Amino acid sequence: MSTPIYSGGAAFPQPNHLIDTDRGREEARGWMQDSGMSLRAYIATKAMQSIIGLTTSGDAATHTPDALQAATARAACCYADALIAELGKGDK
Repeated sequence: MSTPIYSGGAAFPQPNHLIDTDRGREEARGWMQDSGMSLRAYIATKAMQSIIGLTTSGDAATHTPDALQAATARAACCYADALIAELGKGDK
C-alpha cells in the first residue's frame, strides 16, 4: 500500500458559518478545510503553466504527446510537493 500524499489542505478554505438564532446573524466558526481544490492541485496547475510555456518544438518532436504530458504532470506535482514540504517547515 502506498503512502497517501499530503495535499496541503484546501487552497481557498471557506469560513464555516453557523446561524446565531439569538442575535439573528451568522458567525464564522473555523474553516471548512476540505472545500474545493487542494493546495497541492493549485500549486501544480501553476507550475504546469510555466512548464508548458518552456516546452519547445524540439521537445514535442522528440517525445510522444502522451509521454510529454505525463512528464509535465509529474514535474508539476514534484514542484507542488516540494513547496508544501518547505512551507511545512515553518520558521524553524
